Amino acid sequence: MVGMDHKPASAEVHDPATSARNARIGLMLFAVYLSLYGGFVGVNAFAPQRMEQIVWGGLNVAVLYGFALILSAFVLSLVYGWLVRNPVGGGSRDGKGAGQ
Repeated sequence: MVGMDHKPASAEVHDPATSARNARIGLMLFAVYLSLYGGFVGVNAFAPQRMEQIVWGGLNVAVLYGFALILSAFVLSLVYGWLVRNPVGGGSRDGKGAGQ
């Protein structure tokens, strides 16, 4: 059947350069999320009255910020998947060039 010729997971090529790049990208995106979460914790710790303010639709800052954290985690995971979709060197994932 066309398109159903997937190889087992053990057939993946594990290139150290690709793994290192993916780790760097993951750490950068983690730092972005950590700063967002740190802001949430910081506001809760040092200005809790601000979290009680009603902002939109009867929801307070704490609820909206919490939803924003969940949404940002999802978006960052999509960004990570998009950034690491190709191995270093631009080859295909099966280790063969475009002309093979």
